[in-house]
Amino acid sequence: MTEWALFAVLIALLYIILKYLKLRDAVHTEAHSLYQEWRERDLDSEAERRASIYAQEWIQKEEESIRHDAVEKSHAVIKGRVTEHLLPFFPDFGYNPKDARFLGSPVDFIVFDGLDEGELKKIVFIEVKTGKSGALSPREKMVMRCVGNKSCQYLVIHQKDPVDSGKRAES
Repeated sequence: MTEWALFAVLIALLYIILKYLKLRDAVHTEAHSLYQEWRERDLDSEAERRASIYAQEWIQKEEESIRHDAVEKSHAVIKGRVTEHLLPFFPDFGYNPKDARFLGSPVDFIVFDGLDEGELKKIVFIEVKTGKSGALSPREKMVMRCVGNKSCQYLVIHQKDPVDSGKRAES
């Protein structure tokens, strides 16, 4: 019977050793997994912290430059608009300012050359560009093409006064 008891103890010991090895691997795997999660979370928060610091440093360094650039662009836009309105009074305009009519869009001026003197020679569409590029917008290009193709008309529209036409209907 002692042999059987010794054999049972040996089997129980073997079972315990196998169970221990299995649990040790599971604990090791779980510990490694928890470590990786902690490391990724910590690295992410560290990366976010550093990115935030770098962004703040960049903003402080570039803010003056960005503000200066915005002011320069604003000055350019205002200068362009003022120039558009005052252009007929510049010495090199080439037309009588009384003949110029400001529209603003899609062209800046229509000049009725000679109208003030009583002898209309031509009608001129003028687009003023003060910026560096001087490129026409798509709408400005369409107007330029129509004028170039002589796709222009002169219409006279007789509009009846709605108040007068209503009175006549009642009479």
